[in-house]
Amino acid sequence: GKSNHVHVYACQKAPQKDSGFVMLKLRVRSAMTETSSEVGVKDPVSLCPRVGQLSLLSSRSASEKSVSQWFGIDIGGTLVKCVYFETQSSLELHKSEEREAIAATRKFLKSAVNYGSTGKRDVRLEMELQELGGKSGLLHFIKFATGRMDGFMNMVTENGLGKFPKIVCATGGGAFKFEKDFREKLGVDLVKYDEMECLIKGLDYLCRHYSNECYFWEDPAKSTLNPEDRKRTPEDKRKRLQERKKVPFQLGPNPFPCIIVNIGSGVSVLLVESVNSFKRIGGTSVGGGTFVGLCALLAKTESFEDAIALAEEGDSEKVDRLVRDIYGGDYDKLGLGGDVVASSFGHMVHLERRMEACPEDLARACLVTVTNNIGAIARMCASISGVERVVYVGNYLCGNELSMQMLAYAMDYWSQGTIKALFLEHEGYFGALGALLHHLSE
Repeated sequence: GKSNHVHVYACQKAPQKDSGFVMLKLRVRSAMTETSSEVGVKDPVSLCPRVGQLSLLSSRSASEKSVSQWFGIDIGGTLVKCVYFETQSSLELHKSEEREAIAATRKFLKSAVNYGSTGKRDVRLEMELQELGGKSGLLHFIKFATGRMDGFMNMVTENGLGKFPKIVCATGGGAFKFEKDFREKLGVDLVKYDEMECLIKGLDYLCRHYSNECYFWEDPAKSTLNPEDRKRTPEDKRKRLQERKKVPFQLGPNPFPCIIVNIGSGVSVLLVESVNSFKRIGGTSVGGGTFVGLCALLAKTESFEDAIALAEEGDSEKVDRLVRDIYGGDYDKLGLGGDVVASSFGHMVHLERRMEACPEDLARACLVTVTNNIGAIARMCASISGVERVVYVGNYLCGNELSMQMLAYAMDYWSQGTIKALFLEHEGYFGALGALLHHLSE
């Protein structure tokens, strides 16, 4: 837990020095130091929930831990991401109850690619022959909507997946929000890890172990597309976006230093010097949540997917005021092209323009506004820190190639081609994998 900025992040049961006490050996990390100490408590579970959680960890047998270690879960505001490590070890090496739990889990996961209305196993992202915790195996990547958490818990119960040992390593805000539900409905204790630490640890692992993890977009699209494209149909515009290719970029084996732009409901910009050294250097409240919220208000969409689909059909130039709308063309002295947005939603001050704008145009303008804002802040942070590797991550980018290409164009344009926006294949799963790696390291 956390208290006065001291983070207790590991615990093991120490030999009892007094029959009336349980001795807990703790490793404690603060901002400046790392220390080890022993704490004797009469009843660690009743002392406080966090200490109780640690005592549960310390009292598990080694065989129980060997099963629980292979799950990592990241519970975000929109999506839940899960990483499962399927070891190659024979089931005969486990106790009978463990064999039953492992077999049920593997059978269920491999029985389908889609689970319910929102669950999905990303088969294309699976990683074979991975070495974790001294074992070799296959990494699976699964996600589902956070709003379907009750359905997920029912599914776990109905399929007998709740019989495995009752500890799961977790990260994300939902690890706190749903902690009580996991304990009361599934009998599972969530061992929680810092979200940003997990993100960086997971990213570092994948950049070192997945050869084509990182990429950039070749010839990124302008946010308004090229001038000659303005008369094209929406279908033609989508085809032009799809024609642009991903180009592999070798970020590993040492991806640091780099700038990580984490786009969720809001945005955080991190300067990462190493796996264990990072700091937040910027950010904005205008992020994915802003886009979804504005689209819900202006275009009556019901979900992120609806908002993106609508934006792909729209024309933001009917909503935004461009440099050429003010100057009649380029503003050469400041190096501003005529198609650069001068004022987001600037045309909406006129009644006739508001009457002409359709929901698709409004959704597209929302997307351009949010994405341009993120790109400008990321570019500024990169310039100030003197780091040329800028990596965009976050659920906002999942299935959102339009925004990725907008970010790529913005970075290319404002850096005059000196910095490329970098993206990652296992988008969204870094936190879940990082939580699993954290747990294994302890």
